[in-house]
Amino acid sequence: MQYRFAHILLLLISVISYGQVNLTLKSDKTDYNGKEAINLTIILEMNGGDLVQQTGFQLPDLSKFNMIGSGSVTNTLVDPETNTVIIQKVSRIALEPKQKGKVKIGSVLVTVSNKIYKTEPFNIFIKDVDRKPVAANTSNDVYLNMEIEDRDVYQDQPTIAVLKVYSKNMDNFRKVKNISLPKNENINVHPVSFAKSEIDPSDNGSMASQVLAVFMVFPNEAGYIEVPSVSASVSSYSHKNKIVSNKVRINVKKLPEGSPEYFKNAVGNFKVSVYNESKEKVEVKKPINVVIKVAGEGNLADMELPKIAASPDYEIFAPKITAKTAPGTTGIKGEIQAHYVVIPNKAGPLSIKTEPFAFFDPAEKEYVDLGQQTLSLNSLSHEQVMASRSTVEKVNEYTNTFLETVNTPVLKTTTFKVKEKSKFHWNVLLTNIAILIGLFIIYLLFKTWQKKRNLVKETVPAKSLGSIAETESEIRETLKTDVNDYFSYLENLKDNEEYQKFFDTVEELDSEVRTQYSQGSKEDFKIFLENYKGSGVAEEYRILSQRIQMEKFVPVKSIEGIDELLKAIVNLYSQIDK
Repeated sequence: MQYRFAHILLLLISVISYGQVNLTLKSDKTDYNGKEAINLTIILEMNGGDLVQQTGFQLPDLSKFNMIGSGSVTNTLVDPETNTVIIQKVSRIALEPKQKGKVKIGSVLVTVSNKIYKTEPFNIFIKDVDRKPVAANTSNDVYLNMEIEDRDVYQDQPTIAVLKVYSKNMDNFRKVKNISLPKNENINVHPVSFAKSEIDPSDNGSMASQVLAVFMVFPNEAGYIEVPSVSASVSSYSHKNKIVSNKVRINVKKLPEGSPEYFKNAVGNFKVSVYNESKEKVEVKKPINVVIKVAGEGNLADMELPKIAASPDYEIFAPKITAKTAPGTTGIKGEIQAHYVVIPNKAGPLSIKTEPFAFFDPAEKEYVDLGQQTLSLNSLSHEQVMASRSTVEKVNEYTNTFLETVNTPVLKTTTFKVKEKSKFHWNVLLTNIAILIGLFIIYLLFKTWQKKRNLVKETVPAKSLGSIAETESEIRETLKTDVNDYFSYLENLKDNEEYQKFFDTVEELDSEVRTQYSQGSKEDFKIFLENYKGSGVAEEYRILSQRIQMEKFVPVKSIEGIDELLKAIVNLYSQIDK
C-alpha cells in the first residue's frame, strides 16, 4: 500500500512540474537618484516542448519614465534527467525617471498556450530628478526643454528632437533668439524647422510653452550617447542672457552582423543610378560628364557616396557634388549627384562601373546589396567621328561656325544654331541657305547705307569745335558702352550652355567698361571705383572678379551657378554704368 502511495505521489509531482510557466519582473535595486538608469529584467521560463508563447511581453504603464534602451535574448536547452525542453526568454529595459518619490511598477502580461500570466507589481523610490535649467539672471523664469521621443535607434539612423521654451510670462517668447543646435563628434545634427509654433497656454501646469525648433540627430557611434544641450539667448532692452536646455541620453544600437564587405555608413532606403550627361558622341581623349545619382531617404547628407571604379580604360577627375534634399519622415530625403569628368583612353566599347554599394534598411532590419552600377558606352576615334557625320551634319557645322564668328553682342546669332539630326530634313537645309542669303543681303544694304552716309557727311559744313569740356563730354558719350546689349547676349549664351564664350564675353564687357573710364588695368579700375563710386562698389568688383575666375575653371559647370553669376554681373555693371 505504501509503495502504491509513493508511486502516485511521484507521478503527480512529475505532471505538475511538466508544462510549468514562470514569469518574473524585477529591478536591479529599489532606491535610485535622478541621474541613475532604472534597469528592469523580465524573465519568462517555459518547461515543456508543447508550450507556445502567443503574445509578446505587454509592458505596464511607463509614462512616468523615458525609455532609453531595451534588449532581449532567448535560450533553449534540454534537461538530460527528465528529457524536458526548457525555453528561457530574458528582456531588459533601461528607464530614465521623470519625477521623484515612490513610483509603482505595474504587471507584465504574456499569453502562453491560451493562458495569461502576469507578474506582481512593486514600488521603487526616486530620490531626486534633474530639473530643467533656468535662464541665468532673468527676472521672469524661462526654461528650454529638449524632447526626443525615440531614444532607441540604430547607428546612423535619425531621431527627431523638439526644442520647447516654457515661461509663465508669454511676452518672454518673443525675446528668445539665436538658437544654437547641439554639436558633438559622435552625432550629426540637421535642422528641420525653426518656425515657431502657436503658444500652448497650459502645457506644463501654470506655464505656457512654444516649439522653437525641430531638428534631426544622426548618431554615428553605437552605445549610450548624450545629446548636448541647445542654447539660446533671451534679449531685452537692458541686457541679454543665455539659457540652455537639458541633455538627453539615447541608446544607439549597433548595426547587425553580416554586413556586406563594402558597406560603409548608408542607413535608410536608397537607389543608385549612373548616366552620361553629355549629349555629344563619345570620343577618345575628349571629356564626358558622367553622373552618379543616389536618391532615397535616410542619412543622405552624411553618407559616403559610391565612386567611379578606377580603370585603365579611362581617366577620372574629382567630382562636383550637388544636392537637392529636404527633411523627411525617416531622415533626409531627396537626391545627391556626383558629377565626374571622365576621359576615355581607348576606342571601342567602354564600361564605366561604380563601386559596389550597400545600405542598411532599419524598417526591414536587413542589409540591401545594390552591387555595381554599369554605364555602357561606345568610344570612337576622331576619324570615326568625322566619318560618321552625314552631309547635312557637315553643312550644319559650317553654318554654326559662321554664326559663331559674328563678333557682336547685339545680334543673337547663336539662336540660329542647328542641332544635329539623325535623319535628313530638307527644311533644315533650306533654312540654313535662307539664313546665309539673308545675311548677305543685309551686308550689301549696310555697305550701301554706309556709302550714302559718307557722301552726306562730305556736304555738311563743319561745325564749331566748341569748348574743351564739351569736346570731352562728346567723346565720353561716343565711347560709352551699352552694357544692356552685353547682358542680353550673356543671357543667351547661358541658356545655350556655351560657357566658354560666356566667360570670353564677360572679359570683353569688363575691358570695354574699363576703356570707357580710361582705366587700363583692373587694379587702376578698382582705385577709380573706390574714388568715384565708393568703397562698397570697389570691394564688390574685386569679389566678383575672383568669383568669375573660380567659376571659369570649374570642371563641371551648373546652370544654377552660372545663373547666379550672371545676376551678380548685371547688378554690379549696372551700378558702374550709372
